Amino acid sequence: MRLRALIFDVDGTLAETEEGHRAAFNAAFRAAGLGWHWSVADYARLLTTTGGKERIARYGDEVAAGPLDIKALHADKTASYTAWVAAGGIRLRPGIAELIAMAREGGLKLAVATTTSRPNVEALAQATFGRGAAEVFDVLACGDEVQAKKPAPDVYRLALARLGLGPEQALAFEDTPMGVASARGAGLRVVASPGVYSQGADLSAAQVVVAEFSDLLPDGLAGLDAL
Repeated sequence: MRLRALIFDVDGTLAETEEGHRAAFNAAFRAAGLGWHWSVADYARLLTTTGGKERIARYGDEVAAGPLDIKALHADKTASYTAWVAAGGIRLRPGIAELIAMAREGGLKLAVATTTSRPNVEALAQATFGRGAAEVFDVLACGDEVQAKKPAPDVYRLALARLGLGPEQALAFEDTPMGVASARGAGLRVVASPGVYSQGADLSAAQVVVAEFSDLLPDGLAGLDAL
């Protein structure tokens, strides 16, 4: 069946955002007087848990922190992250802007399926496209809208339902094994490209693995449809 939509993960796929997230978590921890600091190694380990609030809860358990206002901590972190993005701290990964433009020109729908929150998607869209997320993507499916986050397939199933398409009509773009598992669990074909925090990870469950998404550009939409 002819390809009708492209569905993108956000963090690590649309853009290399994770260092911005890590800095924002640390800023929130400082403001709360927790004395926590997530190093690069800490954050790489914690990324095996999807969702920011879930990472805070996991780390709190690991250090026996006692009761935490996770919702407030995460809200403070989101405010720091969106301010960083708005200040010009982010750019799209190579090939992403061209793939999105190519899809629009070819009449394909565009969607996001992410564990991150909608304000983060909005901030990234404004900073990189100069437009609201709903002006760039036809459908947004975010982590707080589903019962289970990646690697569960819920968020991709939500994106497909909102697109009104079957999984055979869409192609997912991911950067981590958990994201690939989520998309594959929803029945989607997947193109994967490792991000900064997923270098060396096993992405073999994807139909295609590329160093950068720009590697897909020479074959155009016809190449994507053939995957």
